[in-house]
Amino acid sequence: MNAVEKKSDVVVISRIAVVLVAAYIAAQMLSDIASLKIGVVAGFAVDMGTFIYPITFTLRDVVHKTLGKKNTQTLILSAGAINLFMAGYLMWAASVPGDADWGLTAEFSAILGPLWRIVFASILAEVVSELVDTEIYHWFVTKITTKYQWARVLTSNSVSVPIDNIIFSVGAFGALPGLESHFLTLPWDVVWQIFTFNLIVKYLVTLASLPMIYLVPEKK
Repeated sequence: MNAVEKKSDVVVISRIAVVLVAAYIAAQMLSDIASLKIGVVAGFAVDMGTFIYPITFTLRDVVHKTLGKKNTQTLILSAGAINLFMAGYLMWAASVPGDADWGLTAEFSAILGPLWRIVFASILAEVVSELVDTEIYHWFVTKITTKYQWARVLTSNSVSVPIDNIIFSVGAFGALPGLESHFLTLPWDVVWQIFTFNLIVKYLVTLASLPMIYLVPEKK
């Protein structure tokens, strides 16, 4: 491979990396905002961020494949900080008096004014589970095999998704001792509905998104 071809490959990989990082951050932010609503789908209670958030696990794997372990860890921690900043900014925006002619100040505050318990549970679940995903993925490709790329994604997601699910479901909505009078809580049967349905949806999205790992070349 000559210098021109090498430079061309670097440019292509750099552009792919930019798209992957942007998609990862966008999916994280959209899912965090959508998680403020608990909907009912197929008779189950579910936070509405569930249908987009699982994509971040496979995107994380693709980023890992493209940029390596250290850069992926940096991305995960950066995404957590960005989401925390987003929640703080929305809280400030909700606190600013609304123009009388607009008339939607209360609605904006009710929807986008962050519930900090959900915010912290969501960010904690994201950071912990995605860092675990990073370690499992790295272990698979360094200790098991670099073949069967679908298997590395399925293995890492199979460990990290339940961890994310339990931290978020219990942390955001469970009636934890001593916190019932201070935070919004849901009955435990509803919490386990959210956990169960989220787990099913996340695994289905994982299976559907497995082919994404083949969209980028293996990092040399």
